[in-house]
Amino acid sequence: MAVGLRAPRAVSLVVAPMAGVTDRPFRVLCRRLGAHHAVSEMVTSKRELWTSLKTSRRADHTGEPGPIAVQIAGVDPAEMADAALYNIERGAQIIDINMGCPAKKVCNVWAGSALMKDEALAARIVDAVVAACAPRGVPVTLKMRTGWCASERNALAIARRAQDGGVALVTVHGRTREQGYGGHAEYDTIAAVKAALQIPVVANGDIDSPEKAVAVLDHTGADAVMIGRAAQGRPWIFGDVAHYLATGTHRAPPTVAQARQWLLEHLHDHYTLYGEASGVRSARKHIGWAVRALPGGEEFRQRINAIDTADAQWRAVADWLAALGERHGHWPLAADLAAAFGGAANDGSLKRRA
Repeated sequence: MAVGLRAPRAVSLVVAPMAGVTDRPFRVLCRRLGAHHAVSEMVTSKRELWTSLKTSRRADHTGEPGPIAVQIAGVDPAEMADAALYNIERGAQIIDINMGCPAKKVCNVWAGSALMKDEALAARIVDAVVAACAPRGVPVTLKMRTGWCASERNALAIARRAQDGGVALVTVHGRTREQGYGGHAEYDTIAAVKAALQIPVVANGDIDSPEKAVAVLDHTGADAVMIGRAAQGRPWIFGDVAHYLATGTHRAPPTVAQARQWLLEHLHDHYTLYGEASGVRSARKHIGWAVRALPGGEEFRQRINAIDTADAQWRAVADWLAALGERHGHWPLAADLAAAFGGAANDGSLKRRA
């Protein structure tokens, strides 16, 4: 079938929970630019940390469009149930259980993807969280990996038990914990989970283009795709994928003026949530992701890292993108830059072509 004749597909596009990334301003931006659903950064189940500044920011959903999904992380079933209730009281409309985080500081306390090594404990956590949420009409979802390592891929067993325990949806990242974010995602395990379950299954891992989203959907039969790292610096990828699924064609990239407006509005929201000192520091990564593939982007990123006030940082971004817009009507694509600049798109010494 020709690409342009591909049958339209209505598929949910989900923003992956990423620690230090998917805060409220980023979730709102991605939703605005085409994502249908977003899951928060993980919130600890430890009660003594709920009043910390980090957790209070993560539990802030002011002005966020629903449904509001909050991911909780922990190892004790009773604590996880309490954490679910705590977040429901603060606006959560969906509770997601974290069994996918590969970070050592999480896995070292047997939370995150380490839970996949103890299927009995994983089941008790599912049961406790579902029991806490069900009377309040709040669905529970689960995000996990394919297993702990290549020889222990038990996603299918855990997914079946989660469905039996009342989980409403399962997301599978096509990597083991051992892989971290290295190597390549595999989708056979996700396909097996989808084939075995009656509840929706979301595919996650290495989905970085509209074509890849279609390929993963075709291979796995999944009901939705979750995008994480590919949205860093390119939050409009959700709209790109949605357009491709609906039409079989690519839409034009955003104009530089549009992307500039989105980024500047995101920075304003970011400063509002974090305050100036913390906001300026944490905004640097978002700015860096946005400009990393652009001509002069690395040089500009280094300059941004030396700025320590919100006004100066915001103005530097505004001015730099305004200048970029004078050279490029639309946001430059990596392939176009490589062709135009001989594969050195991120060389700070590049000059505008005659």
